[in-house]
Order: sequence, then C-alpha cells, then structure tokens
Amino acid sequence: MDRLETRELVYFVTVAEELHFSRAAQKLGIAQPPLSRAITRLERRMGVRLLERTSRRVELTEAGRVFLDECRGLLQSLDAAVRRTQQAALPPRLVLAVRPGTGSGVLAQLLRAHEGADPDLAFTHDRVAALLEGTADVALLCVGTDDLTGLETCEVAHEGPIALLPRGHHLAHRATVTTAELRQAPAFREQCPPLGLDEILDRVTLGQLVTVVGSSVADRLAREVTAVPVTDLPTTTLVLGWRRQALRPETISFIRTAQRVTTQQARIPDTP
Repeated sequence: MDRLETRELVYFVTVAEELHFSRAAQKLGIAQPPLSRAITRLERRMGVRLLERTSRRVELTEAGRVFLDECRGLLQSLDAAVRRTQQAALPPRLVLAVRPGTGSGVLAQLLRAHEGADPDLAFTHDRVAALLEGTADVALLCVGTDDLTGLETCEVAHEGPIALLPRGHHLAHRATVTTAELRQAPAFREQCPPLGLDEILDRVTLGQLVTVVGSSVADRLAREVTAVPVTDLPTTTLVLGWRRQALRPETISFIRTAQRVTTQQARIPDTP
C-alpha cells in the first residue's frame, strides 16, 4: 500500500468527528462528493471498513475508532514537529514551562545559577503537553502528579505539603494539621484549583478556599494567609523534564545547571 497522505488523515478525522459527510465537507471547505470518494478510496487502500454508512447516519467501526486515535496522534506529532523545526531556525532561545505558583524557590535558584541567558517562562497548568507539542524545551514537573512517560528527568527539589488558611481560621494557629481536620472546613479543596497563585491567595484571604500546596509557596504568602504543615501527606519531588529527542545546546546547558545545583545541595549537611 502506498503511504497515506496527510490530507487523507485530515479528511477522515473530520468525518469521524462530525459523523456527517455534509457537515464535514463544509468544515473542510470542499464539496461532499469528493470527500465521500476520498474516504471510500482510503478504505479500499487500507482494506478496512472505517465507517458504517446508511442514508440516515454515519458510525465508526471498531477499526475506525482505532484509526481515529492513531490519526489524531499522528497529526499532533506532525504539528509539533513543524513547530520545533520553526523554532530551530530562530535565534537560540530556551522556554521553560512552569505551573503558576509551583517550585518558585527552586526555580529562582536555578535561574541564579544558570550562566546562560535566562529562559523564557511559560506559565501553564499542562507542562507535559507543552513539552510534547514543542512549545517548551524543559518543564518543572511533579513526580506522581504529572505523566513523565517518554521524558528524561532530573530531580531538583523536594517540597513538603502546607495548608493555606485565612489568618483568622481556627486551624491557622496550629503547628501542624491533618487532611481529616482540613476536610472539616467547608472551603477545603483536596486538589488545588488550576488558578494563578495570586488568585489562590486572594480566595484564601477571603475565606473562599482552603487547600494544600508545596512549601515553596510559603515565601510568597500575603499577610492575611497562614501556612501550616500537613503531617499525613507525602513530600512532593520536583523534577526538570525534557523530551529525549532533538536537545539543543541551550537546553543541555540548563539541564547541566539543574544537575549541578542538585549535586551541590546534596553535599550540604543538614543543620542540627
């Protein structure tokens, strides 16, 4: 079988998502008959029925559902490859993806230690997607929270869990708290909402939110917000992550900085 064309994949994905040839043709900006012929030709070339058609409806076959997932992945990979290639033609530039409010202490330490140009920071809640799509070169990630499959990583820090509480909350003056105690608060959210740190702190100050974050946030708390260690949650391991393919010199330089900083920290004895 001859290699499939990108155009054929786009045609199939559009029909599979719309499950209607007229709407798919309109979305693609082509007439319906050529689109129908293209899908029929695709099925003939592959030797597989991808769609069940009647005069009233269009449905995916089991093979069609599999092919839809494969096509989406291929098209996303192609788009990412184009972006990475375009970026390679630009002046050297490093993009670091960071979740708002996460690991700010270790991030500042890495930036101070890095001898090259400071990276451009991309604040996003989906750092792994930024890496895979090619919009970021490296990312600050959390072990156990982010999907690290297919990525190389370098451990950079550990963060203890702290609860953010309004200053007047009855738990705010405790030395430590447990999650069971936090669950008694009506505003408690087990998962920190995907908001910027400033908005999180504003909501805590107003009594609209109680949640758990990493200890590096403690250095940036407002006067009206108190941080209390949570004793029954594990520490979070922060890692620097990157794709294995196509490492550029500026990316390698930043990774080496992270590895050097981590090694230096490991040599510093704990203060009694």
